[in-house]
Amino acid sequence: MTELNRNARPTLEAVAAHAGVSRATVSRVVNGGNGVRESVRLRVEQAVKDLGYVPNQAARTLVTRRHDAVAVIIGEPERAVFSDPFFPVMLRGISQELTLADKQLLLMLVERTDDYDRMDRYLAGGHVDGALLLSLHENDPLPAVVQRTGIPLVYGGRPFWPGGDAQLHVDSDNRGGARLAVEYLLQQGRERIGVITGPLGLSAAQDRLEGYRDALPGGDPALIVEGDFTQGGGERAMELLLEQEPDAVFVCSDYMAAGALRVLREHRLRTPEDVAVVGFDDAPSIAPWTEPPLTTVRQDVEEMGRLMTRLLMRRLSGGDQHLDSILLPTELVIRQSA
Repeated sequence: MTELNRNARPTLEAVAAHAGVSRATVSRVVNGGNGVRESVRLRVEQAVKDLGYVPNQAARTLVTRRHDAVAVIIGEPERAVFSDPFFPVMLRGISQELTLADKQLLLMLVERTDDYDRMDRYLAGGHVDGALLLSLHENDPLPAVVQRTGIPLVYGGRPFWPGGDAQLHVDSDNRGGARLAVEYLLQQGRERIGVITGPLGLSAAQDRLEGYRDALPGGDPALIVEGDFTQGGGERAMELLLEQEPDAVFVCSDYMAAGALRVLREHRLRTPEDVAVVGFDDAPSIAPWTEPPLTTVRQDVEEMGRLMTRLLMRRLSGGDQHLDSILLPTELVIRQSA
């Protein structure tokens, strides 16, 4: 046998000969077709394993009309995605489920306005089987761009445009978690409780603000300052909020809370004695390591990613199954900052 033959990639015909079946039978087994007896299917699968056969993806796509790839589309630029601890944890959950489903992850980010046209062309070209959409902003053209392609979708977070609630999505109970945080601060005897929101063009930020208002229906509007889910944004918002002399602050992300705590230290204000602080996320890389360790609302971001992916896989499997959106519970984790 020549060196070329020894290293040649095993063919469908070679698998058929090894299993003692026809080429068509091997093709049906490899491509998930029906009509093959269990004993024959097991024999073919063993032959595939023995020979190390890898299906030709282009040929398989022609048969199954599937590309075994899923787009994860995030409505944020690269610097935001890779600096915020939320997204890597979410992507880990998504990646784990896609690996189990033998699917590839294609990450698409929005850097410039012309990226929408690029995404439209790529998705319309049929390169992916479905998409997961994250971090959509108010009046974002992204949902319309992706919906035009007709591919199955699942949203991460509550779609907040008219009729958006009917879209299949997975979200955390942002409103309930925020209410828990502020009610806890009230129970601690705090009277001037401020809030640093996220960017209010995001549904998560809107819902957390509503949870704050649920607990403080007659609150002072001057104690509400908008942030941007970054550490620097938390610092700037805390500087503004200090002018209102709060005795507690609910900060709508741990990343911003880390910035807020830094400003309090610079002003020689003690936490929690002078100003108590509660965050949101329970990010493992932030909450236990702040000074003092951060009391925060825990949301299971990795589980959100897993559940989004499972819903999409069920949608891709077809049939008349009814799929419901999922709202994950949140809980308060008490540490030393409040």
